[in-house]
Amino acid sequence: MSESVLTSARYGKDLIRVFRVVRDGEFHQVVEYNVTVLLEGDIEPSYMAADNSVVIATDSMKNITYYLAKISPHILSPERFALHLGTHIVSKYAHIHRAFITLEKLRWSRIALSANDHPHPHSFVRDGNDKQIVEVEIDASTGKDKLSAKVTSGITDLLVLKSSGSAFHGYIHDEYTTLPEVNDRVLSTSVDLSYTFAPLSLSSPTDGKKLDFTVPEGFALGGVWDAVNVATRARNATLDIFALDASASVQATLFKMGQRVIAENAGVESVTYKLPNRHYIPVDMKYIGMDNSTPANAEVFVPVSAPSGLISATISRK
Repeated sequence: MSESVLTSARYGKDLIRVFRVVRDGEFHQVVEYNVTVLLEGDIEPSYMAADNSVVIATDSMKNITYYLAKISPHILSPERFALHLGTHIVSKYAHIHRAFITLEKLRWSRIALSANDHPHPHSFVRDGNDKQIVEVEIDASTGKDKLSAKVTSGITDLLVLKSSGSAFHGYIHDEYTTLPEVNDRVLSTSVDLSYTFAPLSLSSPTDGKKLDFTVPEGFALGGVWDAVNVATRARNATLDIFALDASASVQATLFKMGQRVIAENAGVESVTYKLPNRHYIPVDMKYIGMDNSTPANAEVFVPVSAPSGLISATISRK
């Protein structure tokens, strides 16, 4: 077997489901995550020599995640919690050099009571299927006292639709073209947005159990430490531009979205959107003598999920 060599190795625990209640008297905050923990390091013997002495059991990774969910003061911020979790693991285990933490945050919004519109202190509703996604890489490969991190956050499965304000014309016409040009149409997509922050250095834990995690004071707005507000601004930018833009194409609208996210968040280096078309095709009612095809009269549509266009781009800071 001398002709083969192990060139990379990574392992961990997937789909760790975590729900946390943060209690402040009768006022509660809740958060629900799906967590993935993957590790790299000096783990080759487990692959090449069946030597498990270098293996942290994936069940232990699950238990570490639950323990940090209980004690971390950063649990309500997915970026900070992921950084805390990854920093603890690479600091605790000498032979682990990188941790890759992925969090999927599910929506829970506080219920506003119909009688007075007051938010209920401990009742919540899932008011959408979109999810916040956070991917963190903690790198200790140059030393446990020289930790660095890369953070990418975003939104997935954010379904949006506008029934007007979108055109598509002026594209290439040749022998393969059957799509008619339109000056108004239904536009719908399921937004997949990711934005990458500038790399950062982290303070190493100083306590014996390697559980300390330090958030710097006086941090700049629009960066990783302001990530909760960045997420709100990125979502608002996406929805505002989608609704208000007189869209000439998905491409043109996408670029405006990315421009605004970059402009409003100084610590974001790049923004990537993936926007699949959700087509709504006007029903041809000529069979009964009715016009349901011209944009001004199109009112009945057939939703078509496939095949669909897929438009993507990355917008980066200069």
